[in-house]
Amino acid sequence: MGVDSGLPDFRGREGFWKAYPVAEKLGLSFQELANPRWFHADPELAWAFYGHRLNLYRKTSPHEGFTLLKNFGERLKKGYFIFTSNVDGQFQRAGFDPQRVVECHGSIHHSQCTKRCCREIFDEKSLQVDVDLEHFKAIAPLPVCPRCNSTLRPNILMFGDGEWISDRTEAQEERLNHWIEMLRM
Repeated sequence: MGVDSGLPDFRGREGFWKAYPVAEKLGLSFQELANPRWFHADPELAWAFYGHRLNLYRKTSPHEGFTLLKNFGERLKKGYFIFTSNVDGQFQRAGFDPQRVVECHGSIHHSQCTKRCCREIFDEKSLQVDVDLEHFKAIAPLPVCPRCNSTLRPNILMFGDGEWISDRTEAQEERLNHWIEMLRM
């Protein structure tokens, strides 16, 4: 859905490298960058990747297809539920009820502590990440946990990710399962 709004398609190296030419120079693929290890090994690189995406997603307006889909869903007798693997929040920006959206890979608009000092998932409406795209580094200060002052990371399921706190997505899935049960009545 996001590609038609002008968001990059990250499928395959060419689409990704077109959006992130510095990653090509570094020889890094989407799968290699979308890994929690960078938040420990090189947080400026990790936040360059995710901060740029966060800023891009915030600037992008959902295309008309979102409105058409929302209007269709609202006309259904028992409503709708959205299940998406996108982390961009475009369904919510298009006016879909956040209580009726499952983001199975999490959301870039939420974060968690890299040290896992708590299981809290933070809403990042005010988070600002400035990125030096020429050097592909986030500019300090990096986002930090309000509990322990460690680096934050997006609450997204990344490749090779054993650190993702899935509580928010699990709550979304519970609402979806409840809705499915309601449909069976």
